[in-house]
Amino acid sequence: MKRADKAARIQTILQELYPDPPVPLDHQDAFQLLVAVLLSAQTTDARVNLVTPELFRIGPDPAAMAALDEAEILAAIRTCGLAPGKARNLKKLAGLLMERHGGAVPADFAALEALPGVGHKTASVVMAQAFGVPAFPVDTHIHRLAARWGLSNGSNVERTEADLKKLFPRESWNDLHLQIIYFGREHCPALRHDLSTCPICSWAASRKRIDEERRAHAALGQRRRQG
Repeated sequence: MKRADKAARIQTILQELYPDPPVPLDHQDAFQLLVAVLLSAQTTDARVNLVTPELFRIGPDPAAMAALDEAEILAAIRTCGLAPGKARNLKKLAGLLMERHGGAVPADFAALEALPGVGHKTASVVMAQAFGVPAFPVDTHIHRLAARWGLSNGSNVERTEADLKKLFPRESWNDLHLQIIYFGREHCPALRHDLSTCPICSWAASRKRIDEERRAHAALGQRRRQG
């Protein structure tokens, strides 16, 4: 099956499963989404949603966040991974939004990526979900599923993003990146996954890929039993 045909069939399945996928990070506006996505690095969305109510209570907007001490921010997000660095970045980010952007989150990739702690993926999520600009943020779920399904070679996230943008219609990107994330969480885990029974992997993954993952899982199970 050609990649384009495979992509079209995958899109149909995902649209049926997740016709209106919500953003998994709780937020009220573009600033809070930006903060939540920054916090989500090396941390689950569920954990972020546990810490942001208190963080947004004391720092709901750039002005309030900039006025906080770094220690106050850290206390609110301490259970997130890499919390000290994130607290430092949030303090600086809020200050720069006040100084350079009048307290607003810029709807511009370059301006977002110039902010502390904001990389291309974070900027893409904000542009897509806060401003409706077509983007295809690639997280770990999307990166591994694109490789599993033979839509990209999995060499790096930049290659995966470029491949997916070529395969799927631009107007579908913002929903698709969420749909793939939800599918990965609910149907297609990284470990102990039987590709042969998966609604997508069973036909999209190559026989070689299915056999490779089966052997890898068997070897992992054997090491754990021996350990």
